[in-house]
Amino acid sequence: MAEKKAIVKKASKIQFLATGRRKKAIARVFLIPNGSGKITINKEDIDTYFPLETLKLVLRQPLTLTNTSDKYDINVNVIGGGLSGQAGAICHGIARALVKADETLKAELKKAGLLTRDSRMKERKKYGLKKARRAPQFRKR
Repeated sequence: MAEKKAIVKKASKIQFLATGRRKKAIARVFLIPNGSGKITINKEDIDTYFPLETLKLVLRQPLTLTNTSDKYDINVNVIGGGLSGQAGAICHGIARALVKADETLKAELKKAGLLTRDSRMKERKKYGLKKARRAPQFRKR
């Protein structure tokens, strides 16, 4: 008879993975417990990736609300959309990852509206118009 080989798994860091979405942006958020509060986006520091303070404020909203900004390290892979949409997607992803990490934070995050996906999308362009609703300029004479 053939012997069964024992599979030994190495103890790896516990991570909480969540996906956040906003407009056309999709963010995969990895929440690493026992961290120092470092946020890395697409292998870049948050200060180099997001130049505006308002976007950083939007991104950190779930962390400041739950007082967990220095408890976790956050790694994010984000694709699509613009900077504003990406910041919203990361915010949504962080909120969902925090719920996976600690279920007691769910009520607080839900009350603030951070767990709800913002479903507003760009309206499609219609034929005969310049944009979705912008009509061509009318000339009387």
